[in-house]
Amino acid sequence: MTYKKGETVIYPQHGACIVEGIKKINAFGTRQEYLILRTVINEMTLQVPVAKADEVGVRPPVSSDELEDLVSVLSKADPRVPSNWSRRFKNHQEKLKSGDVYQVAEVVRNLAARNRDASLSAAERTMYERARVNLISEIAPALKVSNEEAEAFLNAALEKGVLKPAKTAKKKVEAVKDVDDDADVDSDDDLDD
Repeated sequence: MTYKKGETVIYPQHGACIVEGIKKINAFGTRQEYLILRTVINEMTLQVPVAKADEVGVRPPVSSDELEDLVSVLSKADPRVPSNWSRRFKNHQEKLKSGDVYQVAEVVRNLAARNRDASLSAAERTMYERARVNLISEIAPALKVSNEEAEAFLNAALEKGVLKPAKTAKKKVEAVKDVDDDADVDSDDDLDD
């Protein structure tokens, strides 16, 4: 892959990055070309040997055409994940390290579902937030929108599946509303007396 200054690429551990340039650097007794990247989220500078960029997972961001596939991954209703915490955590770590956008989306979806059903551990919450940030930083350039709009897109995709309001909760809310409406009618009758 060739890299141009100013283009956006994805670095698996940090999400979207802007290519600042390529610089020859003496390191470990040899002179190599390094890709200089600035992360979009924390504005950190990364130096990646150009020869190893593919190996570490540097890739172009998801295209706008691929977003439909991404939404289908995010909106899957009931994902199967291991119930054993350590197995689930290791599985999610491997998916995040892969840098594959669909695997990152699976982690976000799975942890969102887990958070819906039971609270996440501190480690899983940190993983969930980091995966969300990385996914948002990738969605934003694909849609050519701000991070806030990309986050709204992500939330909408999750709401189609794992974050869909539970029917029982919706019925309870409607029942409470009906009781409140009846109470308002009764209090109005008291005022007429």
